[in-house]
Amino acid sequence: MSMNGQTKKFDKAAFKAAVEKHLSTTYAHTAETATTRSWYLAMGRALAEISTGSLLATEQKLAAEKARSVNYLSLEFLIGRLTGNNLISMGLYENVAEAMEELGQNLTDLLEEERDPALGNGGLGRLAACFMDSLAAQEYPAVGYGLHYEYGLFRQSFVDGRQVEAPDAWRGLEGYPWEVLRPELSQTVSLYGHVETYTDEQGNACRRWVPGMTVEGVAWDLPIVGYGNDSVYPLRLWECRSNAPFNLARFNDGDYVGSQYPALEAGNVTKVLYPNDNHDQGKALRLMQQYFHCACSVADILRRHIGAGNTIEDLAKLETIQLNDTHPTIAIPELMRILIDEYKLGWDAAWAISSKTFAYTNHTLLPEALETWSESLIAEMLPRHMEIIFEINHRFMKLVEQTWPGNNEVKRKLSIIQEGPQRMVRMANLCVVSTYAVNGVAALHSDLVKRDLFPEFNELFPGRLTNVTNGVTPRRWIKYCNPGLSALISEKVGEDWPLKLEKVADLAEFADDEAFQKRYMAVKKENKQRLADWVKENMDIDLDTNAIFDIQIKRLHEYKRQHLNLLHILSLYHRLINDPTFDMHPRVFFFGAKAAPGYALAKDIIFAINKVAEKVNHDPRLKGKLKVVFIPDYRVSLAEILFPAADVSEQISTAGKEASGTGNMKFAMNGALTIGTMDGANVEMREEVGDDNIFIFGLLVDEVQKLKQEGYDPYRYYHADSLLRAALDVLETDEFTPGYPGQLAAIRQNLLDGGDPYLVLADFADYVKTHEKIDAEYRDQKTWARKAILNTALMSKFSSDRSIRDYANNIWKLAPVSR
Repeated sequence: MSMNGQTKKFDKAAFKAAVEKHLSTTYAHTAETATTRSWYLAMGRALAEISTGSLLATEQKLAAEKARSVNYLSLEFLIGRLTGNNLISMGLYENVAEAMEELGQNLTDLLEEERDPALGNGGLGRLAACFMDSLAAQEYPAVGYGLHYEYGLFRQSFVDGRQVEAPDAWRGLEGYPWEVLRPELSQTVSLYGHVETYTDEQGNACRRWVPGMTVEGVAWDLPIVGYGNDSVYPLRLWECRSNAPFNLARFNDGDYVGSQYPALEAGNVTKVLYPNDNHDQGKALRLMQQYFHCACSVADILRRHIGAGNTIEDLAKLETIQLNDTHPTIAIPELMRILIDEYKLGWDAAWAISSKTFAYTNHTLLPEALETWSESLIAEMLPRHMEIIFEINHRFMKLVEQTWPGNNEVKRKLSIIQEGPQRMVRMANLCVVSTYAVNGVAALHSDLVKRDLFPEFNELFPGRLTNVTNGVTPRRWIKYCNPGLSALISEKVGEDWPLKLEKVADLAEFADDEAFQKRYMAVKKENKQRLADWVKENMDIDLDTNAIFDIQIKRLHEYKRQHLNLLHILSLYHRLINDPTFDMHPRVFFFGAKAAPGYALAKDIIFAINKVAEKVNHDPRLKGKLKVVFIPDYRVSLAEILFPAADVSEQISTAGKEASGTGNMKFAMNGALTIGTMDGANVEMREEVGDDNIFIFGLLVDEVQKLKQEGYDPYRYYHADSLLRAALDVLETDEFTPGYPGQLAAIRQNLLDGGDPYLVLADFADYVKTHEKIDAEYRDQKTWARKAILNTALMSKFSSDRSIRDYANNIWKLAPVSR
């Protein structure tokens, strides 16, 4: 490790001079006129000079060593604010704090000036960020490939309780100090046009794509800084620009808007994360976005590979491409097109390379989440790729016929092309057919992928479908976001645990130590106070840190069942008001979530939670025992405050629906106790921490399937449970929307007349009972402290370092770089 080496190399005087230089020459400020933001930007630029130098040195070293590397393709990288995390990884936090103090600035205040890079939405993007962190920390050669979104998803606010979306201009006018423009890496991307046949010099009939238009992909690199080492890997983000952004002739003719059409059209491709695809233009833009990402990334991979003096035939030996979900699937026919049309390889030779280069991570069992694209749209935008997809499917169907002769039903199920009124291309099927490894992201999820989602593929390609359980980086999710707990761990197990999380298991020895319990719970109380202070300052809600802090933060989706949580809150409200014998420990329920702009029911759930919060937070009858806080614009920097403050972690998805989850891991590492179903990684977490230290409720996967097969009737549960009935019926009144009865009725209607697709009502009674158990156990703080300590101690399996080692050893066949 060269952590200390980096610290020793730090030249404080030179660093301060660099900050002052950027303050004056980059941002045109003197020390007297500079704002806190100007100081933050100047400091960031000075630090980026260090990381960019290390990035270029790492690139040169890997090229010289001809090291096998992984290319991680993801449409999302939810990296969070970089400055504080990078300072810790570089071993410079204290040094820079001291240097900035000498310049009259407080580092903590400067770090608050940074806006979260809006490059992702949920768990998929945060996982990609944790994986890049672990690749760099363990020095596995890697490049992350994403898109340089101008606005990301959206900035969320609430107006009268309803979600309002606004552009998230995360870079500001000044740009993001850590990013570096790499114009020499620009790529040209083709779109539309037609395919023609021609005869080559050897007399062979060949196909070539004649594009109808081209755009330019410009590379921006963000540094992924290795913890305690000198390696810095790039997160390479592509921005779409027009090749000819301005038509002077049209401008001179007075067509001022038309003269800029090319720039406007190209800019739309990387304008926002996931453009709304409820209409044809949105679908076309989203496919264009995905292809643009893949075309730039594959071209850059080949540039690096050939530039290092390697042959195209050796591509699969030196490069592997991991597809994070189906969004980058079009990279498969893109590589085949290049190998066949540009390198003039025969189909079999090209397939031998391509099929050994790609691996695919499946993140969902939800049929509606498995991407499909209309054949007509792909054929219009990417005509050569559609031909290649047809050929892949044609050859694959021959294999299916050999295995299941005459079985058209199996053919229909496995075909990459889905027949129907509008023929569709199934991207997940294309991935499974065209890659050398397909992994689920938790043991249960991977078993269900084999058993329920792709059983025939599993039979056809034995060993291809495998598991790598997700993980999270302990550097950001303990060391950076929870300094109090981090210091306590270091004191007991040594300083090197952030790279060796298994060492934290030694904390279990202190689980029954009363003095340690008190110190551990004192840290938790400080973290709760930090969150309470944020809520008071930003939302003007007073919170009691002696209350149970119960937190559910994740994407807003029916299967994640925020509305089950809401029904429980309504049941507590009902009991507190109507049952004088009912006693509960004070509790604060926190939510953080964004609903997709076109997802009406998800928005209704947000509105309902906010309306309930308005009422219960000011109802004197509750005597402060129940509070509800929906934190707006949930993002990584808020997660860093929420995870350490949680007493209870809500992981309540319908069994069989959550692939893994990673929030569940972050909560437990920070000493929260999980209430959850036997779903995703909850199953493995239970194995690690033991039944006594987790609160499991609800139907199991097979019970969910059986109930649905037998014919699920939500009204049966409604009529049988007076508490459930009260919680649902109040949604039809104006209790929480005075003068406007029925404003919250859409949720009740979905659960009763809409068939309750995610079995909220079936799990309600057990959920309530389990929460009563939590209430009782929290009152015994000694026992609770023991359980919380054991959750922190027994989470080492869920480090993303272990996940990456599993990928490296079992899928990528990757070795760390030599020292």
